[in-house]
Amino acid sequence: MERTKSIPLQPPTYGNVVTVLSIDGGGIRGLIPAAILDYLESELQKLDGEDARLADYFDVIAGTSTGGLVTAMIATPDENNNNRPVFAAKDIKDFYLTHCPKIFPQRHCPLFPHAIKVIRALAGPKYDGKYLHNLVGEKLGDKKLHKTLTNVVIPTFDIKQLQPTIFSSFEVKSKPCSDALLRDICIATSAAPTYLPAHYFETEDGQGNVKEFNLIDGGVCANNPTLVALGEVTKTILKGSSDFFPIKPMDYGRFLVISLGTGSPKEELKYHAHAAAKWGLLDWLTSGGHTPIIDVFSQSSADMVDFNLSVVFQALHSEENYLRIQDDTLTGQVSSVDIAEQKNLDDLLKVGKDLLKKPVSRVNLETGRYEACSKETNEEALTRFAKQLSEEKWVRLARSPQGHARPKASHDDGSLVIKV
Repeated sequence: MERTKSIPLQPPTYGNVVTVLSIDGGGIRGLIPAAILDYLESELQKLDGEDARLADYFDVIAGTSTGGLVTAMIATPDENNNNRPVFAAKDIKDFYLTHCPKIFPQRHCPLFPHAIKVIRALAGPKYDGKYLHNLVGEKLGDKKLHKTLTNVVIPTFDIKQLQPTIFSSFEVKSKPCSDALLRDICIATSAAPTYLPAHYFETEDGQGNVKEFNLIDGGVCANNPTLVALGEVTKTILKGSSDFFPIKPMDYGRFLVISLGTGSPKEELKYHAHAAAKWGLLDWLTSGGHTPIIDVFSQSSADMVDFNLSVVFQALHSEENYLRIQDDTLTGQVSSVDIAEQKNLDDLLKVGKDLLKKPVSRVNLETGRYEACSKETNEEALTRFAKQLSEEKWVRLARSPQGHARPKASHDDGSLVIKV
């Protein structure tokens, strides 16, 4: 079998659009975008060969919490092949299925289960995070932020500074202290309050300046990191980067954006004011088997970002350049972020696959529901985006100093093979 050769994505200055992939936070519900990413990468491989990877097509990949972990998996170079990521998209689901039961070990208490949950909520984080720390260290090693195969943006929140801390490839050169180990960044952005412990680490620049970080889950400030990613690109354009010339800072019509949610509960499983009016601290932490306070801030920020971007892209007559894939009909255990029993994990993977067959939707902030806005299914939209991403990659290469035309397909199925 012939081996395909990867070709780096040339800067947007040689192309027509800026390409962005964003992945929400959501614990074990990361299996939902995992299924979608698997489909998208398989469509790219049909066009450009089996070695094609998501990092070859996106100018920036952003992720929060579990999405930050996925971002690192698909953008960090492999130890044995530095121009290929640690994980292909098809391997992400197996990572979740194998390791989530150990990251979130289930302890069943048949007697007084609610009382036990309350005691644990008061005593400390629900999980100690040790398995996750060791696992991330094993997979990502000592690689730092500047080593990723494409630009990444991963939000966290610094509880000492009481402000967001955004780890961005675009900032590494101007802020050397932000060039942290990817494993530390992933552990930090996943440190959801009450679930996993906060993460402390330090970095040092070439002049010996030390910066400390006291971080928790990026979902506190940006559970949907799409707007953060666009902001990082905009800042880079404002600084006069030649990679983005002649794109204007607010030229969002030239962005091609895929934003993936991790699902939210069906309406009847959400909370009601007449009940919440009587809640105290413990109720906000442990009501109905969930953690309402975390559900509230993570879902509200995610939907607001989606709503605002939908309006912006519509105003620019570029609706087809923005694709948000989200499911707000989760019921039972699949709406949880940490019930890592095998059946529930399998059900979440099925949710992701079924979501591909559903029509493209947008959130209606008046009703809080996702409503179909197109006859196109998510699967069809991803196929269309894959074609655009592939064309953009080859247009840039043809216009760049490397001047490389797109080779003709040499497989019967139309996939591209470049002999090496």
